[in-house]
Amino acid sequence: MPVIHIIVLALIQGLTEFLPVSSSAHLILGGQVMGWEDQGLVFDVATHLGTLFAVLVYFRRDLQGMLMSCIRHQQDEVSRQHRCMMIFLGLASIPALFIGLAAHDLVEHYLRDVRVIAVTTIVFGLVLWWADLRGARSRKLTDMNLRSAIWIGFAQVLALVPGVSRSGITITAGRFLGFTPDAAARFSFLLAIPIIGGVGAYGMYRVARGEDMMHWAQFGMAVGFAAIAGWVCIAAFLALLRRVGLLPFIIYRLALGAVLLWILY
Repeated sequence: MPVIHIIVLALIQGLTEFLPVSSSAHLILGGQVMGWEDQGLVFDVATHLGTLFAVLVYFRRDLQGMLMSCIRHQQDEVSRQHRCMMIFLGLASIPALFIGLAAHDLVEHYLRDVRVIAVTTIVFGLVLWWADLRGARSRKLTDMNLRSAIWIGFAQVLALVPGVSRSGITITAGRFLGFTPDAAARFSFLLAIPIIGGVGAYGMYRVARGEDMMHWAQFGMAVGFAAIAGWVCIAAFLALLRRVGLLPFIIYRLALGAVLLWILY
């Protein structure tokens, strides 16, 4: 794979993985618009490892608190919240991991289509808009409970369809459940850890079976650029969210979907 392809696609993956705009849709569209061949399984594994590294670094203090709360078994309120958060993230990840594994071939063969992306980009952009317009809610991340986490986990299953956006649908669900944009986004990003880890592990398993190959230098380059772009994306998105909210991303989704439909029809 040419170096410029690696850099561009890794940056696309890193910059869109945590935005409510669908990274898979942008990768599919980016390759088709530029006339590039499919980037391959190993490249997908590399970029997922990069974005996983980005979210682990950004939320390292939260994750350290969760880990230490399990090791020390302290009974204070903060430690209890950390232990609960680990349970919530684990349980919320099960539906998408299970259904994703079962429906992987269906998604790969029938849903990676520009027409599907155009429709889902618009429809779920409007759903996000509706959720955001329902009014200013005040639930914080510390108000997360098992029921809310499970609802967000089931909503995440919809992100298996290209164009829906994993972060987009989980933030949408969080907003419907009364969480502030910041709290919904933070839970979405933390929830990305087991999901991206699971996707990466499945990809590495397929690579180990010899389904694809890639030069180690190219692999490392893809990991590095995706990690840097992912970290910048998380920091910038959370900062923008406090200033301008979700509306710019909603407008972008609607505009992108409209352009795709215009091109197609």
